[in-house]
Amino acid sequence: MHDRTPSAKRLAGEASPEFSGTGRDLRLDVCRGIALWWIFLDHVPNNVGSWLTPRNYGFCDAAEIFMLISGVTCALAYGSARQREGWHGVVGRSLRRGWSIYAAFLLLTLACAVLVYFSGSEDLADDSNTRILFEQPGATFAHAAMLQYRPVNTDILPVFVLGHVLFAPLLWLLLRAPNLTLGVSLLLYALVHVFGWGVPAWPNGTWYFNPLAWQVLFVIGAWWVISGDRVRPWITSRAVLVLAVLYLAFSLVLALSWSITPLVPHAITDRLFPLDKSNLSPLRLLHFLALAIVAVRLVPRDWRGLSSPVLRCARSCGANSLPIYCLGVLLALVCELTLLDLSDRLVMQLALSLAGILVMIVVATLLGAVGGKSERAPKETPSAGKVGPAIPRYGDNESVNSGRIDPRFPAMPCL
Repeated sequence: MHDRTPSAKRLAGEASPEFSGTGRDLRLDVCRGIALWWIFLDHVPNNVGSWLTPRNYGFCDAAEIFMLISGVTCALAYGSARQREGWHGVVGRSLRRGWSIYAAFLLLTLACAVLVYFSGSEDLADDSNTRILFEQPGATFAHAAMLQYRPVNTDILPVFVLGHVLFAPLLWLLLRAPNLTLGVSLLLYALVHVFGWGVPAWPNGTWYFNPLAWQVLFVIGAWWVISGDRVRPWITSRAVLVLAVLYLAFSLVLALSWSITPLVPHAITDRLFPLDKSNLSPLRLLHFLALAIVAVRLVPRDWRGLSSPVLRCARSCGANSLPIYCLGVLLALVCELTLLDLSDRLVMQLALSLAGILVMIVVATLLGAVGGKSERAPKETPSAGKVGPAIPRYGDNESVNSGRIDPRFPAMPCL
């Protein structure tokens, strides 16, 4: 079943004018790349570089950016695959990508253990949640394989594994009843906060990123690609923009009051902070949505600044999000070890922050160069007989094996 017959119903990836048009929407990779930088800076404990991230200026941080954009890119990539290969292509690609993230998570867990072991730091073993791995290696790796155990800062990867594995049925529901599907997602999110539902972790507690709550951002991103054009005039209206700006200003005042100077009474901030990140506090969700509304309004698709040198570096990191995220986790551990053993002075914090981002950019650039060469290889390889056009790539960086390429569906890697 290939589902290539024309239909009046819009298919996934067709749609929202925000992502329509020829070529790739550079804003997605840029935002994801900047989010990777911010996540790295936030992962280094007591790092002055974290003041460059949104964590200290509102209710949300870079994790929300990463999750929503992943929902958008999955809808674009797998929606494109559905048109070319049918539902069996969507299922196959989503399962392969989920397996890739799962394998990366296990390798990252092993890499964290090796790094901590050779560092010989007891403090780093405790901070990275790897001490139990050395004390009970068999049981720990078994629970890691079941996604119940995670070293520090790797918590979001299991959520993406579930997101990709389950994306085919999600896409099926969104195509047939997008608003109902979004409503069910919001209802599940609300029930999590009412009843405290969670997913158990090992050896105790629950998943830090509760997938029952964080799924709502993933679904919102995919829903926007499929049905966002219906509400886009309302979302981009001046009234909504004003409300979003007012909410961002409100959150800025409260965040600064809690972390720097008492602009409002402590009785108020102490009731609000710290916000529940594990279950995606409603204040965090609203803050991120307000931030997204303002960003979409202020940064158009054809903004010339997207081609600036700094944002080109961000695009490179965003286009290789999975390996760069894993690299960022290891770099954060190296930075923490350096701050513990050598010096935690301000100059050292700034130097490590800058060096870590530069390493991420260099590695992303090399990965992009290797990927570009592999894509050009079929064109340059002589063969007997007629040589067909190069096979394009999409979504999960695998070649599209059938169907012609619609320019409305740009190549888009999805974590």
